[in-house]
Amino acid sequence: MRLFALFAALLLCTSAFAKDAAPMAQDEATEQRMIAISQDLRCLVCQNESLAGSRAELAEDLRREIRGLIRAGKSDQEITDYLVNRYGDFVRYKPPLKSTTWLLWFGPFVLLAAAFGALIAFLRRRNRAFGNQADMVEPLSAEEQRRADSLLRNNDGPSPS
Repeated sequence: MRLFALFAALLLCTSAFAKDAAPMAQDEATEQRMIAISQDLRCLVCQNESLAGSRAELAEDLRREIRGLIRAGKSDQEITDYLVNRYGDFVRYKPPLKSTTWLLWFGPFVLLAAAFGALIAFLRRRNRAFGNQADMVEPLSAEEQRRADSLLRNNDGPSPS
């Protein structure tokens, strides 16, 4: 019971010292615009996370750079173009469809089709191999069939010969 009371008191104390996160920019409009721009951009370190949500140092630097470009009066498209020119189309979550990004757009589908084709070929080869083995099995002779039947009826197992 004492442990529970101590834990409850600790929780109350920590919530009393909690503060709201302060925005990184002095201007709230700049911060909102930076978040809107960086949500469509990929963190180059994390690669599966947006620039807005990443905690990597490079992401922090890029967000700082975006804030500077916003303060310099650049448009959203100019900022995105600047980052694409510097880091390539990979920095975008939705890269444009052009000859240099065909692999990004169609690569997964090509790999899926190749894997499906390989699976079909494997299954056909396996079925042919097992089908041929079944044809090669000779039927039991009358003596072998009689012996198998007697073994199945007799639970004691095979008799010593």
